[in-house]
Amino acid sequence: MFIISIDADKSIEEMHGEPDSTMVVLSSNFIAAHSVSESQHLLIRYEDKESDTVGKYLSFVDDDIFPHHRFVDTLPLSIKLLKNANIVTSSFGLFCFHGYNLGTEMVVLWNPSIRKSITIPMPNEFNLNPKTNLCFGVSPVTADPKIVEITQFHKTSYHCEANVYTVSSGNWRNLSNNLPSKPFRIFWPQVVVDRFIYWCAFYPMNVDSELPNHNFIISFDITNESFRVVELPDSLSRHSPQQLCIFMVRESLVMLEYDSYQKRACSVWMIENAVEKSFTKRFTVEAPQYSSMSITTLGFRMNGKPIVEVENAHMCYEQGELMVYEANIECFKYLGMYGKPGTFFVHSYIETLVLIRQSDRNIEVEDDV
Repeated sequence: MFIISIDADKSIEEMHGEPDSTMVVLSSNFIAAHSVSESQHLLIRYEDKESDTVGKYLSFVDDDIFPHHRFVDTLPLSIKLLKNANIVTSSFGLFCFHGYNLGTEMVVLWNPSIRKSITIPMPNEFNLNPKTNLCFGVSPVTADPKIVEITQFHKTSYHCEANVYTVSSGNWRNLSNNLPSKPFRIFWPQVVVDRFIYWCAFYPMNVDSELPNHNFIISFDITNESFRVVELPDSLSRHSPQQLCIFMVRESLVMLEYDSYQKRACSVWMIENAVEKSFTKRFTVEAPQYSSMSITTLGFRMNGKPIVEVENAHMCYEQGELMVYEANIECFKYLGMYGKPGTFFVHSYIETLVLIRQSDRNIEVEDDV
């Protein structure tokens, strides 16, 4: 197969829908090997008033004039119809939304660059499980999106089960035999770096037995579907799990360590040379001294600067404000974005061709688990 024409001077959004721009792509290898733009984009979601439950979605080019190069994203109808919708994560230019439509649990995969989306209903039995974590990633080898469900059962067994769905096959498969043998608990969020999905995790039996905390990282290889445990340095391994959070910056893992449940300060640890237990503390972000109550790191720019939500307490109300922290001069850059506290989400992505061969549609899933 071949490309009939691609206008190299235009983004996908500018090309999409133009009658003179014709593009035929039938090779999965081509889609996996080519991103249309290497520049990072940021999708920011927030709610600006109490009556706002859908939220506002803005996209930004993460360039030297950020946040001035912005545009409003128009969500597909499949996402607008979701109740209790949330963004699971983004991977290879694709966003994974989770929510409910007419009582049915749904996942919507959306590529904002080419304005394509597909809707995938979740198997009914997953709704009855005690606690499930939905995970998502796109294989950089085949460009095949995969959804992973990890079910965590409560006391006393603490055992877990895992299932995976691939868009190319349309089937769910059981992966429970691939999980680590020792009982564990994972917690949100997840991050995707290259072919791996990562979560923070801990051993619940230590907590029940009043033993020292043992936190670690679990990775899932999207390509060969294997799980692996990545150990943390002792300073992070013994920390309270609720005060840790995993992120990614420039294709490297980052661990956030909050000072307390009040989140007045956040230390940023970065893994060095992909070596286990080699996390190094880079800097600490402290909430501004004026009326701020807490600080939450939401993501990172391409240049490594954290994007944070600062919760401020005013006379009659509380308000969240989005800022960028300049670690080299220890100050905040104000972005002029305000909303309800706790409703800001920041996700980075690049423009890709994933889903280019798909039409906007619902997918009927087959359950092989």
